[in-house]
Amino acid sequence: MSAFALDDLFGGGNRLPGPARLLRTAAGSVPPSGLVMLGIVSVQLGAGFAKELFATLPPSAVVFLRIAAGALILGAVARPRLRGMTWRDWAVGLGFGATLALMNLSFYEALSRLPLGVAVAIEFLGPLGVAVAASRRRLDLLWVALAGAGVALLAPWGGQASTNWLGIAFALLAGVCWAAYILLAAAAGSRFPGTTGLSFAMVVAALAIAPVGVVTGGADLLQPHLLLIGLGVGLLSSVIPYSLELQALRRMPKHVFGILMSVEPGVAALIGVLLLGEVLHVVQWVAIACIVAASLGSTRTASRT
Repeated sequence: MSAFALDDLFGGGNRLPGPARLLRTAAGSVPPSGLVMLGIVSVQLGAGFAKELFATLPPSAVVFLRIAAGALILGAVARPRLRGMTWRDWAVGLGFGATLALMNLSFYEALSRLPLGVAVAIEFLGPLGVAVAASRRRLDLLWVALAGAGVALLAPWGGQASTNWLGIAFALLAGVCWAAYILLAAAAGSRFPGTTGLSFAMVVAALAIAPVGVVTGGADLLQPHLLLIGLGVGLLSSVIPYSLELQALRRMPKHVFGILMSVEPGVAALIGVLLLGEVLHVVQWVAIACIVAASLGSTRTASRT
């Protein structure tokens, strides 16, 4: 995923305000692997708190709160310049934003029907597919088979009440969108300076999801405590992890970063147990382990290639 750092937000150097300078210094004292793990935990905590909101708001309204919060923060600190954009820039930016909106909406719809760890594991097939496509070695067939076995074990035909077909379909759609997100993020990075591409995409995503989110959320969206939680979800799910990820990428090889990110489904499952009380079956843990192993294997293969 795309990322931005505190230096990018505040201009870097001595111009950083006191709290930002302290935060940057603190991040610099943490090993890059620790930053990656903190980012992963932050993302999944954000998803966990978002799922808690489903008792009050439908998933589409929660998605709107999250994306709107991220768009406001990014728009304030990395405002994109529309003047001078070519039609190709507009096409990439609009496609990036639409993909971001659909990815989050489909993931939250999956999250409302599946345990957190299961939803994240299935969604992870998206970046796994990108990694396999980039490698093109025969060994990749093993990772595909392993990931497929994981998804098969997560299917509800085994009598698992905590999974259902519609939730799996939404999670798979989120994975497809994540794969497209990776490709569009790279294209946006080559056309937009700094993090303005991500900022532009977040604004587009907020505008795209607003009609559905406002209609389904209604007057509940105006409740101050829900707005505050939505802001917290936006920070935990976007701003904080993106900052930590870029700080880590500046200090470690990309393939090591990819290997560390592969444990995200396992972290999601643990947070689901601890935060949401989602106790998984043994078969579900085995399935998540298969997908994590496939992601680890494909990342190592791609790094050798």
